[in-house]
Amino acid sequence: MSDTALTLYVVDDDEALRRSLLLLLFSQGMAVRGFESGEAFLQAVDARQVGCVILDLRMGGMSGLAVLEQLRLRHSPLVVLFLSGHGTIPMALEAVGQGAFDWVVKPDTQQLLEKLPLAMVEAQARADALALWHDLTPREREVARQVGLGQSNKEIARKLVPACSPRSVETHRASLFAKLGLANDNELGRWLTRHTWLG
Repeated sequence: MSDTALTLYVVDDDEALRRSLLLLLFSQGMAVRGFESGEAFLQAVDARQVGCVILDLRMGGMSGLAVLEQLRLRHSPLVVLFLSGHGTIPMALEAVGQGAFDWVVKPDTQQLLEKLPLAMVEAQARADALALWHDLTPREREVARQVGLGQSNKEIARKLVPACSPRSVETHRASLFAKLGLANDNELGRWLTRHTWLG
């Protein structure tokens, strides 16, 4: 897959820290945008676009965890890297358990620069997965979800609307495996589990 242009977002209500992070990341050649609150970020950004978010855990108004929950509800592929003060490390660990990619103790910019490339690699992997998913027909996506749940061709054929024959399901299954570059049901199940944000 060719590289997708990925935007990096910084969401922090500490203006001085936000500005310094934006300057630092811009100097690294990254496309960056800053937001002073979770509300402003969610209102301005298309959560279905792939990118990376550096998100403060504790902010006035909506917390970082609340923003993460909104992104999850919107099936967002955005990769979240949390900024955490020493006192919020347990919260940061909880955030990772809820789907955040990682966390950095603020204001450790060196640690951020070390972890950010890995987050951007994950964002690119999600962009590639999203492109593959969009290459499937709506019917193939329906079949893929059912196959991922362990359903047989006969069961899937009965559940689809409009219904079709098990032979048609087999054809869709072979086509979607080829498009996704997967060999069998187990690989598809793992792929869907990794990319639950596909919705």
